[in-house]
Amino acid sequence: MKVSIGTAAKHFGVSRDTLRRWEQSGKISSERTARGHRRYDLSKNSGYLPRASGMNKHTLAYARVSSHDQKEDLLRQAQVLESFCVSCLHFKILF
Repeated sequence: MKVSIGTAAKHFGVSRDTLRRWEQSGKISSERTARGHRRYDLSKNSGYLPRASGMNKHTLAYARVSSHDQKEDLLRQAQVLESFCVSCLHFKILF
């Protein structure tokens, strides 16, 4: 099935610019329509997935407040972010 760059980007979980770079480096291929729009064949390019190629995606979380008086808010933010990162399965907490 041939799809637009936007649909392919959603399928791969990356940006459109990343798809263009992958195409330029030969990692994936596309065809052009008569008007020059890229069309990606998902069945042809399905073998190239970021995690399968050794690329790791990381979820980064950052919490901050503007004053020392908001320390409790900072701790609450950190707990919410930590819970989210844990739900992403692959995580490492750094301080």
